Amino acid sequence: MTAKAESRSPWSYVPTTYFAEGLPYMIVNSLAVIIYKKMGVSNTLIAFWTSWLYLPWVIKMLWGPLIDMYSTKRNWIAWTQALMAVAIATAALSLKTPQFLYVSMACFMGIAFLSATHDIAVDGFYMLSMDDKRQAFFIGIRSFFYRVAMLFSSGVLVMLAGRIETNTGNIQNSWTSVLLLAAAIMGLLFVYHKVWLPAPAADKPDEAKASQLAEFGEIFRAYFKLENVGLGLAFILTYRFGEAMLLKLTAPFLLDAAEAGGMALTTSQVGIAYGTVGLASLIVGGLLGGWIISKYGLRRTIWPLAFLLNAPDLVYVYMSYHTALSINFVYGLVGVEQFGYGMGTTAFMFYMITLTGEKYKTAHFAISTGIMALGMMVPGFISGKLQDLVGYPKFFIIVCLATIPGMLLIPFLKLKDKEKAA
Repeated sequence: MTAKAESRSPWSYVPTTYFAEGLPYMIVNSLAVIIYKKMGVSNTLIAFWTSWLYLPWVIKMLWGPLIDMYSTKRNWIAWTQALMAVAIATAALSLKTPQFLYVSMACFMGIAFLSATHDIAVDGFYMLSMDDKRQAFFIGIRSFFYRVAMLFSSGVLVMLAGRIETNTGNIQNSWTSVLLLAAAIMGLLFVYHKVWLPAPAADKPDEAKASQLAEFGEIFRAYFKLENVGLGLAFILTYRFGEAMLLKLTAPFLLDAAEAGGMALTTSQVGIAYGTVGLASLIVGGLLGGWIISKYGLRRTIWPLAFLLNAPDLVYVYMSYHTALSINFVYGLVGVEQFGYGMGTTAFMFYMITLTGEKYKTAHFAISTGIMALGMMVPGFISGKLQDLVGYPKFFIIVCLATIPGMLLIPFLKLKDKEKAA
């Protein structure tokens, strides 16, 4: 690479790499649920199979060192994007086959593993490609473009699928077309990054990492020796238990016909609900939650923020008993729930930052996020079957009750206020 390539502005690759990070994550963890619902898959199967797609983020810490040891972050970014483009296109074409559920799930699982690997490479490249001052400046930029990918995936793509469905009457073609579009975008990102990404001198295989693998076990031992780690793990696993159950069934609930207990929204309306109104509310909630914690500290704010995460789940109880609401009112209720979600998860992420040892901060945070993903995966396995057994109203009541154990643990947490200055 030339010196010019090494000195390219972060504006030329930070937005695109973080858009490429968000797109496949949303495809496997959000879009897949809507696709399967529209393709006639039962809630039980949707929740069970798509919950497995969290697995790569649960265990990605296990192969993270390999990305440092072999090849460059630049190569990992480019080639994972190329493989994801192929896998997304394969998933699109599989929707036209009788065994679409299992073939597409295999593709989505492949995308999930590639996406988790891509996340590690992108975050590592971000730190290697610029100095601390630029990293601080672009932290908000990278977050913004990740959110743009969320908007594009859960908003634009869903609304586009809805429009194709309305115009053609063919659900399979609508989602095949949308996924092929996503594959084409990922392919273009691969070409762009293969040509344009800078090649920092520091981005090279770290042969010393091989000797550090012996330290891997010590990192885990140190984590499980942390003060009050048992209580912390219980909190991480239960704090989002209700939300994890809710997450897998909100889109099916909104899409289901009235006779099935749902809101009977169109595909495009669900795209508006979550991709525009909901996402805007989520972003505002996250920003406000971060400001509140920075001003008052985590110790004083975690309880009210946890309440704001969980209390809005009641809007789904209300909607399940009143399915003939106006569409604008439904958008507003979804916005309220997503706003609370944004505020409450901010407090949760700040708490996980405190649950780290001084020597292995980054690694310990990665372990905590993996356990968090496990806490999201396990409730999802049972949520679809539970909803099928009891119906939407009782299911949403159970979701609300499932939020209580995590909140009951808050008074016993040993919270630190060092984040107050963050």
